[in-house]
Amino acid sequence: MSRKIRLGLFGAEDSIEIMESVILPFPEFSCVSISYWRDEEIIDKLNEYREDVDMWLFSGQIPYGYAKKWFESDQPMFYVPSTGSSLYRALLHIACQRNIPFDRLSFDTFHPSELKQVFTESEIDFQPKYLKHYEEEISTEEVVHYHYQLWKEGKTLAAVTCLKNAQHALLQKGVPSFRVLPAHSAIISTLALMRQTYETLHFKDSQIAVQMIEFDSFSRLSKDTFLTDDLHKIEIKMTEKLLDYTKKVNGSLKSAGPGRYMIFTTRGLLKEITKDFTGIPDQDILRLAGEDAVTCGIGIGQTAYEAESNAGIALLHARDYRAESWMVVFDDKTIRGPLGQPIQIQYGAASEHLQSISTQTSLSVATLSKLQAILRKIGDKEISAHDLAQYMNVTPRSARRILTVLEGNGLAEVVAEETLHPRGRPRRIYQIKL
Repeated sequence: MSRKIRLGLFGAEDSIEIMESVILPFPEFSCVSISYWRDEEIIDKLNEYREDVDMWLFSGQIPYGYAKKWFESDQPMFYVPSTGSSLYRALLHIACQRNIPFDRLSFDTFHPSELKQVFTESEIDFQPKYLKHYEEEISTEEVVHYHYQLWKEGKTLAAVTCLKNAQHALLQKGVPSFRVLPAHSAIISTLALMRQTYETLHFKDSQIAVQMIEFDSFSRLSKDTFLTDDLHKIEIKMTEKLLDYTKKVNGSLKSAGPGRYMIFTTRGLLKEITKDFTGIPDQDILRLAGEDAVTCGIGIGQTAYEAESNAGIALLHARDYRAESWMVVFDDKTIRGPLGQPIQIQYGAASEHLQSISTQTSLSVATLSKLQAILRKIGDKEISAHDLAQYMNVTPRSARRILTVLEGNGLAEVVAEETLHPRGRPRRIYQIKL
């Protein structure tokens, strides 16, 4: 491996110290350690360090869950799972030093089958009754509330938690609490998976990428005269600029008709100059001036044919959004864009469920996919026509029509109204039920 893999270690301080000690003997990794205390800090800290890491390793499921839902990044993310071996130490301490019966304990994070297996392997005739298991994002406050209520009702005498801040909050409330720390074996297993993923991604960076660039030659011509020679001159100047850009991305340029070009390169190079497919290449790289404004579709594929096909689809989506926009279609048919804009959405191939809704409502699958992506981005199921219009880059009237159609089919309902101006019409807030 030519360079070290930069791991962003994210979690509580004590968990990070354990992970650092385990990773130290592995020369292929270098660590960027970031600790947090409150759930609200997670996304801001991830954004602060995103340029410094290649992959993320979280100490547990809660920060990982927040990152998967709210952190917009293609960087691979992993967490150290809570395993039976990480639980034994806490149980031994409870049994030997505190003498608390296991049936008076509450647990969190572990999968029910794994917790059951721990006691079975220890030949302890006991089945845990109180377990807060979660798969997706969950707040620390909810975990604390679960343990505290059981203790307050007298059902438990202590809590066993995988979360440092949960343990701290419970101790402050007077609840005896014991922490389960990441096990060395679980960290090593996760590192092996991360190494394999990194190698796969390097192979992925060599995938073929095609940029399909389109510009309007006629908009540059004088309104007083029209000569075909002028049109040729514009085409020649644009070709020269694109040839220079093509060299910088180690690609090859191909004309695809008047005002349209294709540039063949690799995914890794485009990923770098577009900042992980979020922005447009800098002016000094692209060498395009304001009057050279172009519309661009980027396609990624396993073959040149697939990449070119995806580039064409991306160009159509860019045109549909607005002239001079950039969109990208990946090899899994996921669509992202518009690149370089503060508001971007990512949506994929429609599920059978969305196709069914499309048939039911007459709304296109693309519209429904975009709506679903927007709701996921804002982290809410409620939206107004005004906000929907901004995200989709459509008129407020078109946005209202989409919401009205959904409402008429029982897929949306008005749940509130907001008045921004005393004399204006209140905006309806719709809850979407896709």
